[in-house]
Amino acid sequence: MRKETGLGLLSCFILGAAACAAPGTTGSTPEQVATAGAAQSTTTSGPVLDLDLGSSDPTQVISVSIIFKVTDTNGLEALVQSTQEPGSSNYHRFLSVGQFANRFAPSNGAIARVAAYLKPFGITVGSTLADNLVLEATGTIGAFTQAFTFTMNDFQHGSKRYHRPTQPPHLPSALSDVMLVVAGFSTQPAATAKIKSATQVSPKYAQSIVLPKNGTATGVPGNYTVGDFANNYDVNPLYAAGINGKGSTIGIATLSSFDPADAYSYWSQIGLTVSQSRITQVHVDGGGAIDSGSIETSLDVEQSGGLAPGANMVVYDAPNTDGGFLDLFYNAASDNLVDSLSVSWGQAEVFYNAALSGADFTVELQAFHQAFLEAAAQGISVFASSGDSGAYDYAEDGILGLSNELAVDAPACDPAVTAAGGTTTPYSVTAASFGSTSTASYTVSKEQVWGWDGLQDFLNADVAPGFSLFSTGSGGGVSVYWSAPWYQQGYPGVKTSASGQVITYDPPGSDAGTQTLLTMPAGYKGRNVPDVSADADPFSGYLIYAEGGWYNSYGGTSFVAPQLNGVTALLRQRTRSRLGLENGMLYRYAEQRSRTPSVVDITAGDNWYYKGIPGYDAATGVGVLDVNNYANQVASESGCD
Repeated sequence: MRKETGLGLLSCFILGAAACAAPGTTGSTPEQVATAGAAQSTTTSGPVLDLDLGSSDPTQVISVSIIFKVTDTNGLEALVQSTQEPGSSNYHRFLSVGQFANRFAPSNGAIARVAAYLKPFGITVGSTLADNLVLEATGTIGAFTQAFTFTMNDFQHGSKRYHRPTQPPHLPSALSDVMLVVAGFSTQPAATAKIKSATQVSPKYAQSIVLPKNGTATGVPGNYTVGDFANNYDVNPLYAAGINGKGSTIGIATLSSFDPADAYSYWSQIGLTVSQSRITQVHVDGGGAIDSGSIETSLDVEQSGGLAPGANMVVYDAPNTDGGFLDLFYNAASDNLVDSLSVSWGQAEVFYNAALSGADFTVELQAFHQAFLEAAAQGISVFASSGDSGAYDYAEDGILGLSNELAVDAPACDPAVTAAGGTTTPYSVTAASFGSTSTASYTVSKEQVWGWDGLQDFLNADVAPGFSLFSTGSGGGVSVYWSAPWYQQGYPGVKTSASGQVITYDPPGSDAGTQTLLTMPAGYKGRNVPDVSADADPFSGYLIYAEGGWYNSYGGTSFVAPQLNGVTALLRQRTRSRLGLENGMLYRYAEQRSRTPSVVDITAGDNWYYKGIPGYDAATGVGVLDVNNYANQVASESGCD
């Protein structure tokens, strides 16, 4: 909902423990949901890393979002799948918001039951979204804790003070058929941006800013623009045919606001002509702050809008909290204004687990999934960055004492999302560029999986010992929550979860000893991440214009998700139709690549665990796009040629 109060999530900094189950859900029966892929916690208590300040002020007024259950999840899953099957009468035929609400949302009477329950507690309800899945409610903390039988405490993390529940709110059994989750009780940060800079490797590494002399491409790794993406991934034939995204609307979901003037400056200075009124900002829940995450929003807009300069754009921003994060997607789906949507924020899937969050918050993964299913049913293609920490997703959060195990990022791991992974394109760096007197150099000669293990070896041998770049690279792996979706079932190269993945915690400075927090299931047939990739290595990376100036040598899968978003705007114009969940096409076309090379295989490199191999791999997915061939294949299959 569009409110003024921030909403929240128990995330990686709170390490509690409780028994939990992590179900697989796509197309599952209720019995399967209760048992599939269970990740068992084997400890009974866990440390709280943030300072507990005691009970929150019960008179403080907050607003929350009550998210309702889709009435027929299996039917919705089946509908989304059928929209991607060429032989189906539903192929690329999508619902309006009204049609979605009539078929899959609770009735007004059911929603009225919820409002009637809340009224005696002094909680007032506002409007519902057009899809009838989200209801705004406002009241005091004391009223909500009584209505949902939980306690709320304030906590301190560094200089930030926030409040959160100390156990999951209890939904009344009489409303369990209608309500899924109440989002908004925590104001703790929910996600991080998936962006990296080459200067993070060494502050001595610096490149001169190189802007395009002619057109929109520089040809200089680390100073790439959208024009270089167009050169590398065969977009230019579409531009030559007059395809620039006209008639399409690109959506950006982000947890920081930004200054649109930065995006207009980027496009202008690289030689693109765009409408000066193409950007609409929608501030969800009061909107996100202009802060350190704003550079993420700037690049998302610049990359997606630069690849489709004729498209309009809607930027949804919200506070960095669990409720804000969820509300972004429900608002975008319910508005139904955008044809495609990308997000470059996320956190490790395992941080929704009770053993790592103090309470079982996997229900929020189900809430995200509903929004993504609605988007897909309405034809909105959704892309999410797969993460920048290789196969060890939560390692980048740097929690001292927490073991590094294989993990994937959410929401990229959601089966109704296209997960965007990362490659490295050819580049070369010298030891001298890091301040060394050595004449050695490190070269990537062909496009491969993005992973900095080879660069780390070079730096330790030829610059100075002690460089640790673990585990920077393309996010990828196997979900232990979501089962393998229809487009991955039986697909060559798709893997099950690895054995021996046990998350432990050894409290720094404590004699308590190592605690086992979570034993993840081995051999689970989970959703594999990513689906498709593009260049994400900062050393072969991009320019950003933010805060009124240029930055170079930036990368991360943060770039790939909005780039795919922009590509989809071109496809929308080419096919005269929305595309919905593109994964069915991606996997189908990858199997056909020997005849029609619209998806190019990546067979070298690794993300610290998974290697680039022929076919699917959990480092780059099915590979990278030849965009022109991909567009032609989609158009042909859709009957547009």
